[in-house]
Amino acid sequence: MTLTDFATLGLAEPLLRAVAAEGYTTPTPIQAQAIPALLQGRDLLGIAQTGTGKTAAFVLPTLHRLMGRPERAPRGTCRALFLAPTRELAYQINECVRAYGRFARLSSAVVVGGVRPGPQVKALSTGVDILVATPGRLLDHVGTGILRLDFTEVVVLDEADHMLDLGFLPAIRRIMARLHGERQTVLLSATMPAPIRALANDFLRDPCEVQIAPQSRPIERIEQSVMMVEGHAKRDVLVDLLRQNAEGRSIIFTRTKRGADRVTDHLRASGLPAESIHGNKSQVQRDRALAAFKGTMVRILVATDIAARGIDVDGISFVYNYELPNVPEAYVHRIGRTARAGASGVAISLCDPSERPLLRDIERLIGKSLSGEADPPPPARQRRSGPARPQRPRVVTDDGTEGHRGPRDARTEGHREPRMPREPRAEGNRDPRMPREPHAEGHREPRMPREPRAEGQRDARGPRTRPEGQRDARGPRTRPEGQRDARGPRSAGESREGSQGRKRRSFSAA
Repeated sequence: MTLTDFATLGLAEPLLRAVAAEGYTTPTPIQAQAIPALLQGRDLLGIAQTGTGKTAAFVLPTLHRLMGRPERAPRGTCRALFLAPTRELAYQINECVRAYGRFARLSSAVVVGGVRPGPQVKALSTGVDILVATPGRLLDHVGTGILRLDFTEVVVLDEADHMLDLGFLPAIRRIMARLHGERQTVLLSATMPAPIRALANDFLRDPCEVQIAPQSRPIERIEQSVMMVEGHAKRDVLVDLLRQNAEGRSIIFTRTKRGADRVTDHLRASGLPAESIHGNKSQVQRDRALAAFKGTMVRILVATDIAARGIDVDGISFVYNYELPNVPEAYVHRIGRTARAGASGVAISLCDPSERPLLRDIERLIGKSLSGEADPPPPARQRRSGPARPQRPRVVTDDGTEGHRGPRDARTEGHREPRMPREPRAEGNRDPRMPREPHAEGHREPRMPREPRAEGQRDARGPRTRPEGQRDARGPRTRPEGQRDARGPRSAGESREGSQGRKRRSFSAA
């Protein structure tokens, strides 16, 4: 069945008025297939290209469900929970909730990090109908007992591939474990790789799968191109492109936070007003930068991939990839900031030679060649520097075949010829060479073995005998009477003082 307007989807009349006030009359493909399934209460796995209206696809049926059950949420609970990977996306979803629910008496709140928790605690204490949150701050409020999730009947994971990725999966599992068993679960994203799909199946029960376009294929209204530029020349090339394409707004994506600040400083030094947004910015700084970008003060925004998901600003005409992303799926979300709501846009990527492998991964993902040329052939192998090696002359042999000249001439002086093999050694001779000459005078030859000793004899030289009363051959050690040693007698005071000093010295040494 082909649905041509929102009236045929079965939405409540206040919602239809709000949609008309926003200027929408015809649902997008993802909205036309997802909204009827969600109104039936089924779980949903939706895959659609970015900028095709996925947010309205889950906000409108959730509002319709909550309006049909007018009971208020108990204190410290929420009836519907929308999870988002970034603060910017959370605020954008909340703006859609307020826009589409302007004629419905439903409350909403945003819980994200980077801001004071006091206002969030106050909003949660009375209970809210719809809570839009990031996983980290949400778990903080759940851990302190400010928020309970046992009353939640609808949970939506927007940008599901990013939410279920490495860093978010443990937090998502803890959140899902606290939810009521009878709930409706929705996962929506622009990309859904096979490993992430397997993880998503753990959270869905008999889901209705809606896939509008080929997975990971950017919409056709985006004109994509690649410029091969050396890394040191990227900033100057970027400045030239921004001056040539001055109409509309432009977003520039970098891989690192520091890189975003450097590009912003370079643009400002070149006379191009720009703002930056990344994870190191406080929420107040990020809000101020987005407000300036949405207004008329700044037309250029430099961002990391934190802004690649969820920044919905009207009039973005150009997206520049100053550096290609390490993850190919991030390219789809980057360029999806343009060509939204039926408009067209341009995406230009600056690629240096070291980023060619990243470019090939992106081309394989989207199924399209962006460079339009094959990889350049490898550089030719260069010869060694120095004079060219002379070629050996060719000669013709007697049988008519061509070959090289005969054996080479004798080597030049100093050339070392190979050693001849030694003759076999004679039996018992260790070396055929002559025995060594006797050593010089003073050389000690090895001692000959001693003869065996006779029984009872200690040494062949005979017993050692000394004269009676003599300790050794030097004679008895005798001292003059009253003399202790050769240094002479000491007085009593000196002896006592010396012994005390020796004791003191020995104790101090110890």
